[in-house]
Amino acid sequence: MAIYSIGDVAERCGINPVTLRAWQRRYGLLKPKRTEGGHRQFDDEDIQRIEEIKRWIESGVPVGKVKALLEDTSVEVHDGWTALQEEMMTVLRQVRPAALRARIMSVGREHPVDALIDHVFVPVRQRLALDQNTARTLCSLLDGALIDYVVFCLSSARKKAGKDALLIGWGNEDRTRLWLEAWRLSQHGWRIDVLAEPLDQPRPELFPGQHLFVYTGKNLTHRQQEQLTHWQEQGYMVSAHGIHSAPLRVT
Repeated sequence: MAIYSIGDVAERCGINPVTLRAWQRRYGLLKPKRTEGGHRQFDDEDIQRIEEIKRWIESGVPVGKVKALLEDTSVEVHDGWTALQEEMMTVLRQVRPAALRARIMSVGREHPVDALIDHVFVPVRQRLALDQNTARTLCSLLDGALIDYVVFCLSSARKKAGKDALLIGWGNEDRTRLWLEAWRLSQHGWRIDVLAEPLDQPRPELFPGQHLFVYTGKNLTHRQQEQLTHWQEQGYMVSAHGIHSAPLRVT
């Protein structure tokens, strides 16, 4: 029987080790064996269970209710993402930066990053963007807390094995979303740095030998696709990263 370390499982399943520990300690979803030195050991059954947990959470089930579903007991399932969005809005309305940072850190540990970005942070920011008054201030508060947390996560990811890359915004002025996408990439094996100022026209020649991701926030225009192809034909390692494509995983 194959045995995996927590790092192996994190890479195999695309789940941060911090999240795996939270699923075990806080929610009792996992019961890995331990070596004599206290290190977690997972087997193929654990891998299957983790994938099942991921499917429930990504479908919107609150992590606190997943255990009952795994055990086939009666549980009322509702849209957990909507509930989490409302909880985030409630914390925001309190206008307490410390409480907001703490809640972001908590959900960041408990949920897969891809799902958290797509089903919580992006929808909440979209809701706040509809209001031109108070909500804009709250959105700015949220953006600051998100970037603060993402910077911490990127710094931690750079200490692990992976491949270095630089993320560049291309014709997209949403700087916070750029940082969120950097966080997403970091969960797929990349050690990401961010060019904080978006560019109208990236210049790969300024970064010889480096892998570059360009983020537009939408499908590439015909002109952008032609430019990307031209860069690649010139030998530059440039990849498009966007909301309509899955993150490229390090292999």
